[in-house]
Amino acid sequence: MLKILHVVGARPNFMKTAPIMRAMAAQPKCFSQILVHTGQHYDQNMSKVFFEELQLPKPDINLEVGSGSHAHQTAEVMVRFEEVVQKQHPDWVFVVGDVNSTMACTLVCAKLGIKVAHVEAGLRSFDRTMPEEINRLVTDQIADRLFTPSADGDQNLLREGIAPERIHLVGNVMIDTLVQLLPTATTRWPGLRDRYGLDQYVLVTIHRPGNVDDSETLAKLVAAMLVLSREIPILFPVHPRTQQRLAAHGQSGTKNFQMIDPLGYLDFLALERHARLVLTDSGGVQEETTYLGVPCLTVRPNTERPVTITQGTNRLVVSQPAAILTAARSVLSVGAQKPLQPPPLWDGCAATRIADVMRRLS
Repeated sequence: MLKILHVVGARPNFMKTAPIMRAMAAQPKCFSQILVHTGQHYDQNMSKVFFEELQLPKPDINLEVGSGSHAHQTAEVMVRFEEVVQKQHPDWVFVVGDVNSTMACTLVCAKLGIKVAHVEAGLRSFDRTMPEEINRLVTDQIADRLFTPSADGDQNLLREGIAPERIHLVGNVMIDTLVQLLPTATTRWPGLRDRYGLDQYVLVTIHRPGNVDDSETLAKLVAAMLVLSREIPILFPVHPRTQQRLAAHGQSGTKNFQMIDPLGYLDFLALERHARLVLTDSGGVQEETTYLGVPCLTVRPNTERPVTITQGTNRLVVSQPAAILTAARSVLSVGAQKPLQPPPLWDGCAATRIADVMRRLS
């Protein structure tokens, strides 16, 4: 039996870890599991909602690292996680995504000789000004098993000199969670429609430092949304980082531009499913809209998920009002489109493939 230690550090990690833990729990003779929450991003109310909705067990260990600079946060995770690994002696540590906790825990394991599996490996934006890109590069060089969501991930890893036997194309575990919970999320839609008075609308999620930390850039984004809201209602669940920046500059919504508190996964998925358009800078939302066939504009100069553009519904747009408005109006002027086929292996079974690979290694 393999002793697996799973690491979650931020909300997107929950959606990726939940299906893996479920797939391994279905094979109790092969796996025992421990869940560690580093507390990199921790809001008690929202974390509780996410664990309940995703049917994740309560974390066995919470490192309670909290926020801080990239260096401080990474160092705190490493110091606290080292103690956990030395006490638990796992056979494998599973890290997901590209947050600071992912890289920090991988570094600790490399020093201690503990094997690491990285889920969502091989994604590249080719932009080293993004902290997440550094996390991805370092983690993939050190991890022992690399589970990729799409073929471009394999190509990136091979180009970087990763041995082919370490790479496993399994599909997208985020889509596993979406497939499992979409029926439940759909039941939320009538209540959400009535609560926010929605029919046709644009859903917005903006949180990356490049978009919200610079007051001029954030002001441009808000200006574009205010103009667009005169043509179609906008619903904007506001990330805590963004809330702070908006409050500091006295910016607020209007009747047609609703700024609301962050949502749980099920409510957000229901709203995403019924949106005419999603405006985002989130990696996971690019993937979800691709699967759902919902048009998506990503307010970034690049994406580490190019498959969402080549095989999905995603387009990149710069953080300028004119560009955003032109792109949004172009999408909204087109009627309902035939849904695209999702990328290969985005079928809700990625976690099962991961568990099968690990079982063969036991």
